[in-house]
Amino acid sequence: MRTTTERGCRRVAGLLAVVLLSATAVGCGYALAGRGNALPAHIRVIGVPPFENATPYPEIERLVTESVREEFSSRGQFRVEPEVDGVDATLTGTITRVDLVPTALTASLQASRYVVTFVVAVEFRDETTNDVLWSNPNMTFREEYDVPAEAAIGDPTAAFRQDINAVTRISKNFARTVVTSILEAF
Repeated sequence: MRTTTERGCRRVAGLLAVVLLSATAVGCGYALAGRGNALPAHIRVIGVPPFENATPYPEIERLVTESVREEFSSRGQFRVEPEVDGVDATLTGTITRVDLVPTALTASLQASRYVVTFVVAVEFRDETTNDVLWSNPNMTFREEYDVPAEAAIGDPTAAFRQDINAVTRISKNFARTVVTSILEAF
């Protein structure tokens, strides 16, 4: 039979092991994906001016810019401004290409499903040091969607306008990827 002292020592040893493992796990460097911050400490205000749109599709730049601003703001660590004056860092971008390609046809050979692809050039610059901290000249994002039956089937721009949800999903996915890449220095 074990004595009270032996049981007490085993409990203390067990608690000590749990505390040591916890302390080791806290200092191991693990963090939730998408929530890190590898930026210099002086960057607190980020300017995100409207993205440029070098495509024939209007309003895409507005959706992309708004999504990027919202994503930075949602991280809670930064103030986001729509201008480049008086900020610590600036994120600029140009939507260089939008492709709209039919991927499925109806029995009458009308497009019933499209893939929309965005290509965006992005640069994140430290305004204090004038260094480019992160850039990607060819970020590519795709989204596939069905054309609503009432859409003007023969007009790809009408089909594109019909499903603003696909464009919104691409904008949000793009914003999440860009901000995570910048903050985690990938």
